[in-house]
Amino acid sequence: MKLKLPNTYYNWLSLVGTTIAIIALFMIIFLFFISTFIEHGSSYLGLIVYIILPGFLLIGLILIPIGMYLKYKREKKAGIIDKSEWPRVDLNNKTHRNAFIIFIIGTTILLFASAVGSYEAFHYTESVEFCGKTCHSVMKPEYVAYQNSPHARVACVECHVGSGADWYVKSKLSGMYQVYAVTLGTVPRPIPTPIENLRPSRETCERCHWPQKFYAHQIRNEKHFLSDEQNTEWDINLVMKIGSSHSALGLQEGIHWHINPNVLITYAAADSQRQRMAWVKYKDLRSGKEILYTNEEDDPSEFEGKELISRTMECIDCHNRPSHNYKPPAFFVNSAMTAGTIPKNLPGIKSLTMQIAENEFTTEDSAMQFIRTEIENYYRENHSDIFESQNAMVQKAITGFQNEFKKNIFPEMRVRWNVYPNNIGHLEFDGCFRCHNDKFKATTGEVIKKDCNLCHSIVGQGTKENFQSVSIDSTLEFVHPEDIGDAWQEELCTSCHTGLAP
Repeated sequence: MKLKLPNTYYNWLSLVGTTIAIIALFMIIFLFFISTFIEHGSSYLGLIVYIILPGFLLIGLILIPIGMYLKYKREKKAGIIDKSEWPRVDLNNKTHRNAFIIFIIGTTILLFASAVGSYEAFHYTESVEFCGKTCHSVMKPEYVAYQNSPHARVACVECHVGSGADWYVKSKLSGMYQVYAVTLGTVPRPIPTPIENLRPSRETCERCHWPQKFYAHQIRNEKHFLSDEQNTEWDINLVMKIGSSHSALGLQEGIHWHINPNVLITYAAADSQRQRMAWVKYKDLRSGKEILYTNEEDDPSEFEGKELISRTMECIDCHNRPSHNYKPPAFFVNSAMTAGTIPKNLPGIKSLTMQIAENEFTTEDSAMQFIRTEIENYYRENHSDIFESQNAMVQKAITGFQNEFKKNIFPEMRVRWNVYPNNIGHLEFDGCFRCHNDKFKATTGEVIKKDCNLCHSIVGQGTKENFQSVSIDSTLEFVHPEDIGDAWQEELCTSCHTGLAP
């Protein structure tokens, strides 16, 4: 039996709309089945199923009534339909009844599918896969670093969006510009950190990192390899004063004293990356005592005309690279040599890898080839016996260095360790020394001290053959691996440490 529909339905625009809608619907069902039951598909499958195809389905459905309306207008103008006659629905008319039934069934299915699709689309756009893989070439550095971070099992949106509809809407509006930039190829390389638009850590980080849970001192053992022929191993053991000496004392002292609920630390930065402080203010919330520190070496006229915004110090001011930390070569090579993925008994490997890392590349492939060529040539020319008899060890060093390189340096996006300041510590970036540098003084003469023992104590240091150690209640004076006199006390670490030093 032939299905009869209103005469106005039979026009090219409505028929095209129907075709588009039917094809889109069947593709959604097919791809949904593939992704749900067969569990196979690329990172773009969710984007196609939940966002792109539903858009085509909606367009097709909209074209149907538009085509019917346009045909109705043409027939009315031609006099086929009485000009005073309005469209009417007569369920006693078979064609009207069929159209009405199709409309009701179709609307019910569409509403149900829209509800399911909207729910799935919401979760897909909140997924790590969507954030990290949809714009893979652009977001590759962030995604790779995230996968190798302590937060690799925490969804991106937990930190970048958090809970609440307002921040969800803000993130999606921001995402519209990102889609536009990716489409037109105007994405900056490297992508700047959105410092001004980050949600306060009290609304994100502290949902897991409970600030009232106090931690006492912790031991940190670090292994370094010097850039000499022997790759001399230099170990240092630190007691990190995260909190007080006993957790029961809370945040009375130690690194996390800065977020003591009885203390308020505010500051104003003179640059967009918050690396140079204009002033720092301390306030005791119990007594009301305030102390303003300014850098005595700064020229006050330098800040004239600049908008210095006061900011309350929070977790992210120090932990500013919690999930997207691109380690310096000195660090990731030390780790690889400690793990054995780069053989530590291969002569001069530490120095050689540091020399290679100094180069800037345009593509990852060219970097991989350069690493292989340089290491092979070095051992072929300088250690031919090792290159011939222990070539497997040379190849292992090449593979190990390449793997670490690919986790931390991304030539296509111009991402290197020195692009994004890391405020934890004080080696490659000033970090702690942004404020603790003996230069910020109050009018009363008080100084924000450059005293390493405020944050940690050295309880062990040196080579295996000449290792010094004391009990955890004592402290050793730092001994620089290379004899540089008192320079390490007078200068900041960043004067020499660029990410390529031990």
